[in-house]
Order: sequence, then structure tokens, then C-alpha cells
Amino acid sequence: MKEFDKNTEIDFLINELISNNERIDNNMEIPDDYGEKRKLLRALMNTQTPVQLSDEFYEIQDKILREETNNKDLVSCRDIMPISENPEEIDSKIALWQGDITCLKADAIVNAANSQMLGCFIPLHNCIDNQIHSAAGFQLRMDCYNIMQEQGHEEENGNAKITSAYNLPSKYVIHTVGPAIPYGQEPDDNEIRELESCYQSCLKLADECNLKSIAFCSISTGVFNFPKDQASKLAIETVRNYLKNKPNTNLEKVIFNTFSDDATEIYRKNLK
Repeated sequence: MKEFDKNTEIDFLINELISNNERIDNNMEIPDDYGEKRKLLRALMNTQTPVQLSDEFYEIQDKILREETNNKDLVSCRDIMPISENPEEIDSKIALWQGDITCLKADAIVNAANSQMLGCFIPLHNCIDNQIHSAAGFQLRMDCYNIMQEQGHEEENGNAKITSAYNLPSKYVIHTVGPAIPYGQEPDDNEIRELESCYQSCLKLADECNLKSIAFCSISTGVFNFPKDQASKLAIETVRNYLKNKPNTNLEKVIFNTFSDDATEIYRKNLK
């Protein structure tokens, strides 16, 4: 890879994405400020459909994303205290952590995906799907695309797939599709079973891959509108039952990841 300065590097990435997107004017003006360039790059990566990009694109992208990851306040799952210090209890394998899941050094983090499994296409959207794909790199979308092409149909609610995490500090990303609840309605029995299946599928997949740690986001509780308190109780019960019924599991730590104070309090209350 040629040696460029930061502005030239990011200009290269932006120009390659523009040239691969038929919906964007090739004469789009690129801002001068690096911070604005970085926002534009993320927006273009968010909206780019799966396409073959150059090796040089990935080399430069990975250099930028790895530097950004290394500059974050990374947290090892080993440093997160479990709910119980008694090794005889199931809760000695369960922990609660509030923070940015893209800063967590775990064997796997869980992504709340949609049925296309390709990541969020809304530019700069604040959902966890967008955040994970943006920090991991465009390889993640391509991996998901190849999985979906081989499968031949959209992912059903409650299932899970695993990919590399690329430029994230975790090793893998487990993608699962939770139920979407119409605004103002309560989840029905089938939707409750689907959310339960999300947690079961992720745990089973983690065990099949011999992973020792996994961090769950609050699946379906964002734009999918599953009531947060009910989802928390279901998540905790499902994880506890799995660990209880799988005494030989490889998993040593299951982390419930929250981002807001309100969500943390809900989990703290329900874990007691």
C-alpha cells in the first residue's frame, strides 16, 4: 500500500465508494475538514450495496478503523465482574455492563440485525446494527451478503449467524433477528417465543464455536419496540435456563450490555 497522509487516504476511500454507487453524482464535492470527511465516509459505507471493492480500499479502511478502535476506551470482558462471586451459582457466569458494545473485547458480541442481515442502510443512523457495521468495516456487509446469498432467503426471526468481527475488538459478531412489535401494541406469544429463540440461538452458536464469552445487546428493544422490562426478564431467564441446562458449556461469561442508565436499572432490578 502506498503511503498517503490521512486526508489523501480518506479521499481515496470516499472516491472509490462514490464510483461504485450509481445513485451518487461522481462530481460530489468532498469537504475539506477531516471530521466531515469521516462522516461522509461512514454515510457512504452505510448506503453502499454489497459490491467488490479493491484490496487497497480494504487496506486503507482497516488502517483507519483499527486506529480508531485502539483509541477507544476498550474493556476486556475479563474485567467485568459477574453478578455472583460464588462459583457454584449460575450467576457467576453472568455480568451486566453499561457502555459502547463496539469497545468490548469479548469472543463475540451480538448484533440486533434485520431480516436482510446486511446492516443498516440509513446513513449515520444510531442503531446498534449501524454502529457495529461502521466500526467493523465493509467486509462485514460482504460476509453477511455471502451468507444470505448461499441461504437463498431472508433470515427468520429467532435465528442467528456468525461472522468475523474484523476491526472490532471482539473476535466475532453473532447476528440475530428479533421480532418487530407494531408501535403501541404488546408482543404476542409467538413474538415472545421468537425473542427467546434469539438468545437461545446465539448461545448455542457460541458453544458450537467454542467461545468463552458473549455480550448481548438488548435485542428488539430499539426501533423494534419490544417492551424493555419484559425483554430484560425474558433475556435473563433464557440465559439462566441455558446455563443451568448446559453444565458443560464452554461459555465462562455472558454479558448483558446496556447503553442507557434507564436500561441498566431495568437489568439491575431484574437480575436480583
